[in-house]
Amino acid sequence: MQHLIKIIFVFIISSSAVLAQDNSGSTITVNVSNLKNNDGKVHVGLYNTKESFLGKQYKGEISKIDNKTCSVVFADIPKGTYAISLYHDENNNNKMDTRMFGIPKEDYGCSNNAKGFMGPPKWEDAKFQVNNEAITQDIKL
Repeated sequence: MQHLIKIIFVFIISSSAVLAQDNSGSTITVNVSNLKNNDGKVHVGLYNTKESFLGKQYKGEISKIDNKTCSVVFADIPKGTYAISLYHDENNNNKMDTRMFGIPKEDYGCSNNAKGFMGPPKWEDAKFQVNNEAITQDIKL
């Protein structure tokens, strides 16, 4: 009986280790280049649904700028579909400044370097898949 309990215990521990490894997720590295200057910071948002895109972030990071570039890393990201948006907050007021009709004053970008036409970029153009591998998104403003 003790032998059976030991076998079951080892099986449970082994299964837990495998499940924990699968849930560790991936990393998404976002490299931003071609910033206008080194002023302010870059706000980067990661979105995990079409409905939340350009609204409620799944995760967010703020990065300093060095040599008109910056990088952020999102860790432990589970498998799924994601998109990234970011903006250069030149005046450090923690919001994207806009002109009349909501036209941005500050530079912005999206994953896959998606661009909008007469409006913001679309989820379909910015989305990408994460499947337990490291992802790098190079976004040029």
